[in-house]
Amino acid sequence: MHTLIDAFPKQLKEALEIGRKAHLKPAGGPYGNVVVTGLGGSGIGGRIAAQLVHKEARCPIEVYNNYYLPGYVDHKSLVIACSYSGNTEETLAAMEQALGKGARVVVITSGGTMLETARAKGLDHIVIPGGNPPRTMLAYSLVQQFFVLHHFGIIGDGFEGAIRTAAHMLEDEKEAIKKAAQALTEQLFGKRLVIYSEASTEAVSIRFRQQVNENSKELCWHHAIPEMNHNELVGWAGGKEDIAVVIFRHKEDHERSQIRMEINKEVFRRHTPHIHDVWSQGDTAFARQLFLINLGDWVSYYWAEKKGVDPTEIAVINMLKGKLAEVK
Repeated sequence: MHTLIDAFPKQLKEALEIGRKAHLKPAGGPYGNVVVTGLGGSGIGGRIAAQLVHKEARCPIEVYNNYYLPGYVDHKSLVIACSYSGNTEETLAAMEQALGKGARVVVITSGGTMLETARAKGLDHIVIPGGNPPRTMLAYSLVQQFFVLHHFGIIGDGFEGAIRTAAHMLEDEKEAIKKAAQALTEQLFGKRLVIYSEASTEAVSIRFRQQVNENSKELCWHHAIPEMNHNELVGWAGGKEDIAVVIFRHKEDHERSQIRMEINKEVFRRHTPHIHDVWSQGDTAFARQLFLINLGDWVSYYWAEKKGVDPTEIAVINMLKGKLAEVK
């Protein structure tokens, strides 16, 4: 796990090369909507991509983490099916629905049934390196999302330069990021983690939550501002000192959201002293979000190391899949 997290900047560069070499059929279109279907480490890339391009996208982009697709999917829809293994049953089911509805389907996978189906049916597909835990291959699946969106006319080509610059920044700041992650881990260890951010960064908060769940073997939760100010803030009446709060922040967050964060911290302090602002770094939105992703990944690893647990072990998920496979 240490080696794979350490390789994140390198993976981003390799993913750019994979995307440039991908052979996709003529775009067709125009498309009225984009739906990304995928789960866990395979699906989070779509959510992060949709978040990063929301101001630029020429049509709505939605992410579905389930067996089904929304009713509006039709022949004017672009469906991006993401499964690292290529065998995720929920994503395979959604992909079949998309084909039945006449949608344009693009597959991002390392192999499995999904790749076999894509080749058999002549679907557009991009193959990414296999053989590792899906959550460690985010760089590959995430970057391909942008290439697909660009190819089909949903976004421009500015993402390539932004990702390359971000990768260089992460390499240059690698030791500083690891040191900051180690310090934050020391402050979080032994506590229940709550993650907050502005809504525009929620996908990164989800990624951090997922990494703490899988790598650190810890329960935690996340919410977004301003939505949490209309519900969860009241729930802090039940807050306790064993809760630690991490707030992912950008200097570019909406000024009213930043005011809200400071007021929220006053509420949190009534119940816990463990409140940590984590500020992003980078000159672009891509760099800032990738910085937070990389920092969060390191925290999840150091947390696991401090607990003495194996960050790669997911026996309970494999047990679930095994039992599902027994049900026809």
